[in-house]
Amino acid sequence: MTSYDLVVRGQRIMTTAGEQPREIGVTGGRIVAIEPLGNGLDGARVIDLAEDEVLLPGLVDTHVHVNEPGRTEWEGFASATRAAAAGGVTTIVDMPLNSIPPTVDVAALEVKRKVAEHQAFVDVGFWGGAVPGNLGDLRGLHDEGVFGFKCFLLHSGVGEFPPLDADEMERDMAELATFDAVMIVHAEDSRAIEKAPTPHGAKYDTFLRSRPRGAENLAIAEVIERARWTGARAHVLHVSSSDALPMIATARRDGVRITAETCPHYLTLFAEEIPDGATTHKCCPPIREASNRELLWEGLLDGTIDCIVSDHSPSTAELKLLDSGDFGLAWGGVSSLQLGLSLVWSEARRRGIGLAQVVQWMASNPADLVGLRSKGRIALGYDADLVVFAPDAAYVVDPERLHHKNKVSAYAGRSLSGVVRRTVLGGRDVDVAGEPHGRLLRRGSVERVTGAPGAPEAPGAPEASEVPAAPPEQG
Repeated sequence: MTSYDLVVRGQRIMTTAGEQPREIGVTGGRIVAIEPLGNGLDGARVIDLAEDEVLLPGLVDTHVHVNEPGRTEWEGFASATRAAAAGGVTTIVDMPLNSIPPTVDVAALEVKRKVAEHQAFVDVGFWGGAVPGNLGDLRGLHDEGVFGFKCFLLHSGVGEFPPLDADEMERDMAELATFDAVMIVHAEDSRAIEKAPTPHGAKYDTFLRSRPRGAENLAIAEVIERARWTGARAHVLHVSSSDALPMIATARRDGVRITAETCPHYLTLFAEEIPDGATTHKCCPPIREASNRELLWEGLLDGTIDCIVSDHSPSTAELKLLDSGDFGLAWGGVSSLQLGLSLVWSEARRRGIGLAQVVQWMASNPADLVGLRSKGRIALGYDADLVVFAPDAAYVVDPERLHHKNKVSAYAGRSLSGVVRRTVLGGRDVDVAGEPHGRLLRRGSVERVTGAPGAPEAPGAPEASEVPAAPPEQG
């Protein structure tokens, strides 16, 4: 009988066909066997799931601001990846800002990789940045393995990462189209925001009116048209305005290569409940009204929004101006890397949405977005990135127990469903108090998959054992 490095057994294994009673065999960090429960797979290590536990694929969070080097007091690779692992996230893709230097050329990418390589508790990939004047650097960054390129259409909040105007974005998109890279866009229109009321003071409503839906809608329309003209792939970051969803859906039907994401804070919070002075809730685009939140959920269910990612954008507590509560001056960003799965699951189950759908939004779809073809699913040949999750267990958010470097949370005191009890990366348990063993990922470097990526298992059918061939504007 074959002996595996690790065997996981349980009644509730989240396969590509949904929850199934299965045994999983892992060798060399990959899933190489999936058998019906009771087949007796043997392993050097065995995990038997408890009756209240489900085995999920590790989540993939493609929107994380780690900030190291340069602003490591805000967050760093060690603290961010510990938080990720504790929340069931086994892969993150780091944004090209707010580190110094920003990831806008190959030299800066190498600096970031050197800093990250011995600190990562989960697997880490990197986005490149598209800023004025670095058109000639884009191909080099792509060849060095970044997963795509981020730009802003308004001030990013940090001076070293300036925005593109729409024509500059189009020129960069045309360049990216020549090697099929994706442009990911913080889409808010600077002119519309300049004409909006100026944010000041502690009133949340004043801040909300300073970042109107129209600014987001105009910018998303610009992204759609520039993607249409160039044929480039485009991805709209952190969609908060439900008004934009029909535009995105129509563009897709027209053949425009555009995808979209949203974030836990837009799906679980709403403007009417945010107290004045609660700068923990400040982010850009802002958290909007309850009616808007409902339409974002509809956009997820009908497929207009592809994935849910954290936009984990931390800062020091001092920059949040918690004492004065001034929304005009406080840093904008919500820290939720460790909490995302529980947040989304708590809200989804209340709406009758199953755990398999949550996994698709938070694991398989983000993996597909960036081309990580061995992540985000429990399937033969995929990385053994696994999460033991107790969906019916509950807890109350205590910021002091979070691994985020700065213990500031918009969710303090909130009761959530779903507890991550164990996280496995490449077949090895992640011990956040021990030594990190995460890898640095390059685009195209994790592709050794048996069979068609994402090919579903027929419902109820066993899978055969097989060894595969080897800032204020922040967001």
